[in-house]
Amino acid sequence: MADDKKKKGGDEGQAQAPKAKPQLDEAEIAKKRAERAAKKAGKGGGAAATEEQAVQGEKPGPARLRVLFEKELHAALKKELGLTNSMEVPRIKKITINMGLGEATSNPKIMDSAVDELRAISGQQPVVTKAKKSIATFKLREGQKIGAMVTLRRDRMFEFFDRLVNLALPRVRDFKGVSPKAFDGRGNYSLGIKEQIIFPEINFDRVDKIKGMNISIVTSARTDDHGRALLKILGMPFRS
Repeated sequence: MADDKKKKGGDEGQAQAPKAKPQLDEAEIAKKRAERAAKKAGKGGGAAATEEQAVQGEKPGPARLRVLFEKELHAALKKELGLTNSMEVPRIKKITINMGLGEATSNPKIMDSAVDELRAISGQQPVVTKAKKSIATFKLREGQKIGAMVTLRRDRMFEFFDRLVNLALPRVRDFKGVSPKAFDGRGNYSLGIKEQIIFPEINFDRVDKIKGMNISIVTSARTDDHGRALLKILGMPFRS
């Protein structure tokens, strides 16, 4: 009897013994660490991109045009303008893209497609603009959604300018260059686009309506001549 109890006790002890945990791969461990770090930091929507970068071990590099400007074009522009101080060389501060939709007063659903298209073009979540006051003539009420805009800086600004100059503008029908006179007197340039389908990010089959947009390029130039020289050396195709 004693031997039987010992055997049963041994069998029960073996049955209750904890199971060995499965070993995790290094990629899974890195992914879980990234998830915990993202939760602590509270990054929200950008957590997924951070997790993928942490797992793959890759970080996005600087924009191609930004590197080219800092290494080569900055010195060439300084020499062209005859400046002695490097801080005087004009630079691009920001690019603002504004898409106004007057039809949104009668068709509010058009705002959804406009926001999606502007997000695809700029690579950044746009801000929905609202009317500041009511205008009865245009059937407009205060606070009504009438457009979308986005402001780009740093790498996203250079990436958008690079795509605009090298991919989008050459796809304009009968394109002969942009106007060299569309400056505001302080070196800032404004450009109007009639069709959003010139950007390769837009799928023509899903476009419900052709929409235009205004692109404002804000520079640190003090004169229009310096601003024109900056945009020209960056590749802006001015009309001769």
